[in-house]
Amino acid sequence: MSPLCPPFDRELGLLTRGELGIVAQLAESSNLTFVLEATDGTEDGDYGWVVYKPELGERPLHDFARGLHGREEAAFLLSEYLGWHIVPPTVTRADAPFGIGSLQWYIENEGMHYFPLLETRSDLHGQLRRMAVFDILTNNTDRKSGHVLLDAAEHVWGIDHGLCFSAQPKLRTVIWDFAGEEIDAGLLAAVEPLIDEVPGDVAALLTPDEVTALQSRASRIVRLPQLPHPRSHYHYPWPLV
Repeated sequence: MSPLCPPFDRELGLLTRGELGIVAQLAESSNLTFVLEATDGTEDGDYGWVVYKPELGERPLHDFARGLHGREEAAFLLSEYLGWHIVPPTVTRADAPFGIGSLQWYIENEGMHYFPLLETRSDLHGQLRRMAVFDILTNNTDRKSGHVLLDAAEHVWGIDHGLCFSAQPKLRTVIWDFAGEEIDAGLLAAVEPLIDEVPGDVAALLTPDEVTALQSRASRIVRLPQLPHPRSHYHYPWPLV
């Protein structure tokens, strides 16, 4: 498969309009998850693998309503608005094999996740810091080490954003190694416009309270431009990987 390059027109075209076929089920996922093949419907035509999470297969949660696919898509749209390209191309489709759910482009990765990347790839720490800011902004409740992937082009991707954007503080992440550091001015400049307005396509996927909370988190990042410290074990996901 060819490297992912913004604005992801090819990938979004296949995600949105491609013919879908089941390749495999991911047995270790907490919710029902499949790898699908998306094709353009022509003989010897274009294709790609995508990760499909149907709403039908979601475990009931007391603090998140059904329909986590909307949060997956919102995370992608916000990442693109910021120009950070952290989240692989993601859409919602109702005509997928088991009904409505999120389709996210599959990231061919080098078998590295956050902990080994932190220890062995200091040249990628800038991308990891940016992901830490993104997780604060989106109020990510589930940033495990295995949700950080490195592709062959040396780009760091974040996956699994279904538990984001709660209006209540819920940050749980493994990315605390840069705590206390100043946030880069370029990252602050990207976040600042959110204080006044959240993009309409992102807001449409969230509740009004969640939109307001997103703006408040953006304001706090700009006013207090330091990566925070964890305050308790609650701020770590489990399992860590």
